Amino acid sequence: MKPLEDYLVIDFSQFLSGPSASLKLADLGARVIKIEKPGTGDICRHLYTSNVIMNGESSVFHAINRNKESFAADIKNEFDKEQIRALVKQADVVMHNFRPGVMERLGFDYERVKQINPSVIYGEISGYGNEGPWKDKPGQDLLLQSLSGLTWLTGNAGSPVPMGLSIIDMLAGNHLAQGILACLFRRTISGEGAFVQVSMLEAAIDFQFEAITTYYYDGKLPERSEHNNAHAYLGAPYGIYKTDNGYIALAMGSIPQLGALLGCDALLGYADGAEAFNKRDEIKAILAAHLLKGTNEQWLGILQAADIWCAEVLAWDQLMQKEGFKVLDMLQEVGMSDGFKYQTTRSPIRIDGEVLKSPKGSPKLGEDNKHIISQLINRQHGK
Repeated sequence: MKPLEDYLVIDFSQFLSGPSASLKLADLGARVIKIEKPGTGDICRHLYTSNVIMNGESSVFHAINRNKESFAADIKNEFDKEQIRALVKQADVVMHNFRPGVMERLGFDYERVKQINPSVIYGEISGYGNEGPWKDKPGQDLLLQSLSGLTWLTGNAGSPVPMGLSIIDMLAGNHLAQGILACLFRRTISGEGAFVQVSMLEAAIDFQFEAITTYYYDGKLPERSEHNNAHAYLGAPYGIYKTDNGYIALAMGSIPQLGALLGCDALLGYADGAEAFNKRDEIKAILAAHLLKGTNEQWLGILQAADIWCAEVLAWDQLMQKEGFKVLDMLQEVGMSDGFKYQTTRSPIRIDGEVLKSPKGSPKLGEDNKHIISQLINRQHGK
């Protein structure tokens, strides 16, 4: 039995941040019912963030909404709203990721939900919080990466570079799931509900807690190295380097030791540890030129034997052939109600040694209406 079995989550959220939170809860055993607009549903069904369409809908939708049910209801229609209220009354968790004010206009903000379900755990994700001049700005991942300073930490010195994933969406979703779980635990003791709020901007700032703490201590903005940058606050050799047949990653290490191991005499003179940061650009340039003279296998064989922190840089097709990946059993096949099957990832959590898997894929829009009405709504209305 999974930890959250018998818990009911009513999820109004769309796209990535909110649905990523409810996916975490679903994988832990909760029953998650997506409230979707008839006809179109979650915007992520058709807002294609990749050029890969799976079973007529966005691949991203299938990845982030597996293991859930879909209830199609017009939240502006009074009959449908009454059905939603019946679900909310029975819910352990209600959540959304609309802009501030939207759920108030629709009649499902925390204060009104609490009136019909006092012990509910109500979670919301916003872009910038509910106060201040930015509260109505669109909470979109690239915009949050850009505003939060995150893009000034990535890539070599020069233009800011965003991360290649919707990282702020996922961080905000993880924080919301964490807050909801904490409040569910408190409710088992006190019986009280809670209002859990996460903004994407706060999640982005928290993500940079090490760098921001350093900045507030010395008052200086971080400077990325000109060559092979991987962390603005770390010196040479920290970075990714091209070899004759691929790329390798090098973490922290003694520069003279690297010079001796790699046969690079030009590195032997950097004996002062402070030079690893103060002269990191010239050190990295020397190292980068030298590593081009050998292969991944050659350099990794030398470095790993000496217990130097290093790794081959793998793409997914290479990673998935490695035994280190296979032994984790991180992939699962899930199926939709029409028989369509696809491979996706599983929850990374293990409980008592068991991995958390579910064979249920993403729902068709409104496919669970009949079952939800008969099992939950009619029961609530005494039918």
